[in-house]
Amino acid sequence: MKTLNSSIDVPLFFRRLREATQNALLLDYDGTLAPFRVDRGRAFPYAGVREILEKLVGVSRLRVVIVSGRWIKDLKPLLKLKKRPEIWGSHGMERLRADGSYEIAKMDENLLGGLVAADEWVENAGLIKHAERKPGSIAIHWRGLDPRKVDEIRNRIEPEWSLIARVWGLTLKEFDGGMELRAGVQNKGDAVKTVLEEMDREIAAAYFGDDSTDEDAFMAIKGRGIGVLVRNELKPTAADVWIKPPGELLQVLHKWLPGE
Repeated sequence: MKTLNSSIDVPLFFRRLREATQNALLLDYDGTLAPFRVDRGRAFPYAGVREILEKLVGVSRLRVVIVSGRWIKDLKPLLKLKKRPEIWGSHGMERLRADGSYEIAKMDENLLGGLVAADEWVENAGLIKHAERKPGSIAIHWRGLDPRKVDEIRNRIEPEWSLIARVWGLTLKEFDGGMELRAGVQNKGDAVKTVLEEMDREIAAAYFGDDSTDEDAFMAIKGRGIGVLVRNELKPTAADVWIKPPGELLQVLHKWLPGE
């Protein structure tokens, strides 16, 4: 574990973790708990992650929350957890509580119209096989493609989607392995803020993430906990510490178990 923020006392944080009566562990999925896969339907957790999550979800004073860009219905078959954690999907647009109740953020009709326009453009452009539709957004994935093909797809999408974003008030963002057009109603930082607002002030909280879509969450947790960058190569980030998966990831997750 490498400390990126000199104001963060990591040993003190873990002492607080053991002493607090309530704690929050918030985790991104792709790239954090699971390796990226060209076939996104095969992006299962790193070996050992599912087992440690099962234990963590069972800790009475710990709130485990998955915060993902995926549609929740696509994420659940990959997690395959017997005990249900709280899940925020589609960058915070959806919420599946641990008790099974489900919520989705409301969107303005204008934003929905923009997504429909983008979806129609994708179909007409013959890019539907690269598309991922989900509540509040549409993404194009190019992971695993030849670099020249990636440039070709990016150069086709960016001007068209930039125009749609301006006209319809949407947000266009490139992520690790693709580009996404979002309604912008919610992001991962909003999910983190909501979870923390529902909890006591005196808690130990952390958010684990790996790419640009997690930066909102790293900013949101400042002052209440720590942001943990999980990736093999360091990048510019608002996170407070950096660990490499899967070895260091498993080591740190074990620290959240009582008695560890």
